[in-house]
Amino acid sequence: MADDKVDVTRDWAASQGQKAAAGRLRLFAGLAWAVAIAGEIAGVVLLYKHKFDHGNLGLLIGILVGIAVFAIAGNLLWKAANKQDPARESDPAKFFFQNQLGAIVTLIAFVPLVVLIFMDKDMDPKNKKIAGGVGAVLAVIAALIGVSYHPPSVEQYTKDMNSCAAQIKAGQPTTACSPEVAAQAQDIARDTSTVADATKDAAHPAGQDVVYWIAPENGAKTASTPHVFHLCEGVSPLKGKTVNHGSVTEAYGENATRITKQIAMEQKQCGFGAASAATGAAPVATPVSGNGM
Repeated sequence: MADDKVDVTRDWAASQGQKAAAGRLRLFAGLAWAVAIAGEIAGVVLLYKHKFDHGNLGLLIGILVGIAVFAIAGNLLWKAANKQDPARESDPAKFFFQNQLGAIVTLIAFVPLVVLIFMDKDMDPKNKKIAGGVGAVLAVIAALIGVSYHPPSVEQYTKDMNSCAAQIKAGQPTTACSPEVAAQAQDIARDTSTVADATKDAAHPAGQDVVYWIAPENGAKTASTPHVFHLCEGVSPLKGKTVNHGSVTEAYGENATRITKQIAMEQKQCGFGAASAATGAAPVATPVSGNGM
């Protein structure tokens, strides 16, 4: 198992594909919740019209079941969206609301109708108990399904991404590589391998894990826009610039998130011998499976 105290890279961020998938899932979740609330409104209207005073128990239970089905569907879709594009724990209000929205909407879709059923003085007492009891049970079940007990977060995904990258680079089993973080972790590991190939020389036959990049503006911890990193400080793109240096993971941490494409040119400028990386990024040998193994 990789040590959790690996170099801290950039914060994990949802890719464009993940954001698009999360957007679609949230749209469908919203539509499902809208149907559930529409069912509640229909039930309330029918109650006020005394449609259930002396019968139609099946219809009322059907409405309650329909509300539960669409509420649960919305909850599951919303949870799936949060796995693709989670909130930050550092923003407690948003983190709570985004992760527990399903339970909140479920209560909105159930509680008013169930309360009105129990308060209805004209409904047959037996039917009231049956319908109210069914509604209460369904509300609890749907709300519990809507609760996120171990919600994902940007901070957790960042930790997992770093651990995953460390495992890939060390050739260890990729136990930390969940589908949500694996692609970005592979980017870090791939660039580390590319840099090592490109910096091999007599003094460093295995290459190095040291790169150079333009320092973030005004002393910030990370650059406001992505940069590339380079093989040494003396390359032409870095002339006249304030330069930082460190490992590939440290470069990622300051938003220098890609190795330069001018590897062959920079090898000559830096005095490194030709290597296989001059023609492109070396593949990462360790595969990452969807189930993290």
